Amino acid sequence: MKSLIYFVSILPLSIFSICTVYGQEKSTLASEANHKGYHITLEDFPSDMVINHIEGWGGMTVAVNEMPAGSDLGPLLVGLKNNSCQVPHWGYIIKGVLKMKYDDGREEILNAGELFYMPPGHVGVVEEDLKLMDFSPQKGMRKVISHIEKMISESQH
Repeated sequence: MKSLIYFVSILPLSIFSICTVYGQEKSTLASEANHKGYHITLEDFPSDMVINHIEGWGGMTVAVNEMPAGSDLGPLLVGLKNNSCQVPHWGYIIKGVLKMKYDDGREEILNAGELFYMPPGHVGVVEEDLKLMDFSPQKGMRKVISHIEKMISESQH
């Protein structure tokens, strides 16, 4: 399953060449999953959003996304506090390698097969093609998603 990339470098315009928008069918399935129960297969997970996610799971947002090697999350977070994501994430690296940089100066490498916790104040750079699943507080993610969508929109003009 190919997924719309939610964290990519704005410069050059690689975001537009690597994003794939899918039809309404999967989005509808995900919406129905929210109202009928709290389970969905990875194959049926929505893949037509800037950040492929489902809200409303106990106040959390669940996201499953793929990003190509070289994707730098930093440019999409410019304008947020410390130019970094201020929402905590708990998740699992399905495949690939993600380098995390934290506001306190720490850096770490997250590898395929690892569970993770990212505290607020982080930026990532994809070292190897990545697929990950994460859970985040819904309220905070709405703000981050809105900001990223705005950054993408502004980069198109």
